Amino acid sequence: MAVSTSVDLGLTEPFAHGPALAVLAAHAVAGCEVVDVAAGTHRRLVAGAHGPVAVTIALGATAVELTVESDEDADVRAAVGAVRTYLDLDLDPADVIAVLGVDPVVGHLVRTTPGLRVIGHPDGFEAGCTTILGQQVSLAAARTFVARLAAAYGRPGPGGLRQFPAPGDVAARTPAEIQAAVRVPAARARTLHAFATACADGLRLDAQGDHADIRRRLLALPGVGPWTVEYLAVRLLRDQDAFPAGDLVLRRALGVPDARAAAETARSWSPLRAYALFHLWTEAAYARRGPAEALDGR
Repeated sequence: MAVSTSVDLGLTEPFAHGPALAVLAAHAVAGCEVVDVAAGTHRRLVAGAHGPVAVTIALGATAVELTVESDEDADVRAAVGAVRTYLDLDLDPADVIAVLGVDPVVGHLVRTTPGLRVIGHPDGFEAGCTTILGQQVSLAAARTFVARLAAAYGRPGPGGLRQFPAPGDVAARTPAEIQAAVRVPAARARTLHAFATACADGLRLDAQGDHADIRRRLLALPGVGPWTVEYLAVRLLRDQDAFPAGDLVLRRALGVPDARAAAETARSWSPLRAYALFHLWTEAAYARRGPAEALDGR
């Protein structure tokens, strides 16, 4: 009989759990994740002490409960740390309100939804693949491509969930094989292969790493530009001031013509530009498509 351990993850209220669930649902990879927006739950694998463990996260307005399908203390500690970072649960919303709450552009959004978190990702390689496959396509198309990648090269994991491919699993394939499996343009397959090879050779997208070096190594990859790097800096490096100024949804939300104008508008948002970005993305997502489609960010 499977054993599990439940932990109440502390947070500083308020917590905008509705937008958080919408983000999770919008980016969920079929086979690897299950999000039930109505029930307020998200199930996936995270790194445990000795391998992946299945977790279920229950998100509510005042609390987040984590159930880890293990009774090993080391697995539980690893999962708690990963999920706290993933969902930005260490944030004190008062810090964001103090900087952005009176801003003439985003202040009303911050005051309306003061508990909005910057939702990250618990796995750097998976997030990088998802972002690369999502370049210049819709979010729905990106989910399809990532699900194909997981189905082709992933492995069965605990709890009936699929384990996302490791960097070596993808790097061992040729770009042509990746293109055939995922059904993306050849250039995108080459970029994905180059990224997998770099990760297999030691590149780690980790908030604790050297951010400048990670950015430099990413930009050196073919097909990776500033948008991809800054997007990953927001969601993986947890850089609170990261800002993909060229993002199309962002520029539309601001009503500006180009990245330079977006960056100029955002100058007063430092050092929390990533939170302003998430507020603008969230507003655009709810206004145009409703919570089920959440944040496109492209």
